[in-house]
Amino acid sequence: MSTDLPPSGDEPARSTIAPLTGALDNLRAQLLMVTVGLIAAGLVLVYFPAAASFRLQWMTDRAEAAHLAALAADVARGGALGEDEVRALLMGADAVAVARVRNGMNELVLYSGPIGDGLVESDLRSAGWWTHIRDTIDTLNASDDRLLRIRARPRGAPDELIDVIVREAPLHAALRDFSRRLLIYASLAAIAVGVVLYCALFFLFVRPMRRLAGAMTHFRENPADASRMIRPGTARNEIGQAEQELARMQADIRQALLQRERLAALGGAVAKINHDLRNVLTSAQLVSDRLAMDADDRVRGMGERLVRAVDRGIRLCEATLEFGRAEESAPVRQLIRARALLDEVADDAMLAEGEVIWVNEVGAEICLDADPDQAHRLFLNLCRNAIQAMQAVEGERRLTVRATPVSPVGDGPDEVRVELSDTGPGLAPKAHERLFQAFSGSARRGGTGLGLSIARELARAHGGDVALVATGPDGTIFAVQLPAANQG
Repeated sequence: MSTDLPPSGDEPARSTIAPLTGALDNLRAQLLMVTVGLIAAGLVLVYFPAAASFRLQWMTDRAEAAHLAALAADVARGGALGEDEVRALLMGADAVAVARVRNGMNELVLYSGPIGDGLVESDLRSAGWWTHIRDTIDTLNASDDRLLRIRARPRGAPDELIDVIVREAPLHAALRDFSRRLLIYASLAAIAVGVVLYCALFFLFVRPMRRLAGAMTHFRENPADASRMIRPGTARNEIGQAEQELARMQADIRQALLQRERLAALGGAVAKINHDLRNVLTSAQLVSDRLAMDADDRVRGMGERLVRAVDRGIRLCEATLEFGRAEESAPVRQLIRARALLDEVADDAMLAEGEVIWVNEVGAEICLDADPDQAHRLFLNLCRNAIQAMQAVEGERRLTVRATPVSPVGDGPDEVRVELSDTGPGLAPKAHERLFQAFSGSARRGGTGLGLSIARELARAHGGDVALVATGPDGTIFAVQLPAANQG
């Protein structure tokens, strides 16, 4: 038994609406709809005041014609008019009856017979524009058998009041004819203006925006292809600025993609040699273990230092692939004596880089809550950078480290601020902007900029940071902020 349900009654409507909705999803169609809507709204706003003005002028003309007919009756031979004369005057004024108020007296001047029902009034002395517009709409919707009573003051006799009754059918016909002519002429003018407006908006806004959208889509399909980058135009407006910014952004994206490809290739090469390097370090670890057990205190001290260095090298090799896959591993925190850690870092840094006066002013009571290996790497990078910078200085080379507790912000943990100051030549101004960016923040020729980048990444993994405090001809100061350990 089939369980298919019959199609609902609104499915044809949906199938008709769907293509229409899709057609309106582009700027050209939306601009066309807005233009058509503005034309229609303009026609409505123009038509009703114009039609009301036409109706007012028609009634004013009838009142003036009735006034002239009344004057003609006044000068009639013998002071009295026959039926033929009355009929002729009323026909000339296109009226049914004419009365007036003069010197406070009501006077029926012309009259052709009984007046039936369906009489509407319009007092031109007090009616406003809204009343005229309302009455115009009523006239357009009324039948042709009504009578219209018009009250007005004639221009030639402002002290008098003309009261004339006319058939509304001629007004109805004249108003419909005026409406047809007005709508035809206004529509032609509105269409011409709309075409000009549409073309202007299309060439000024829609076409450039379509070009921008197309350039984005074209570039997204293959960002590595330099030919897909947008070529900015010469316009100085906001769209021209958007094109220029898009070109800069595409250039930055291509550079980032190329750099990522180089880093991916480098990571692949490191992954291939990682296993062999670990074997080499394991062999070195065996030799360093023998040296650490030597009877000579000096050799044993060197051996212990070598053991620590090899251990860190092995752990660094193990973390290399983790770095390539994601980011630094989460720190395993423990209490670290800051003074001892920094002395150990200085020994390793100076052993590799040369003689530098080391001044450790960190108090013995200050402790850090950090991962020992990551904290060692952090300070080792900063110390090596400082020592390498001081190689270009003649005279005393001194590296000083200080530490001060920092009050927590809000409910945050206690922190320690460690400052490392050297007597190097200072950083070049152009190095400040990208100081902590890998491969672009190096302050010395031939450097990679990884030292400061890694140092900041390790500090932020602990909830701290690394910042440049000051730099100049007398030296450079970096500040490291790390969580403090509670010894209680």
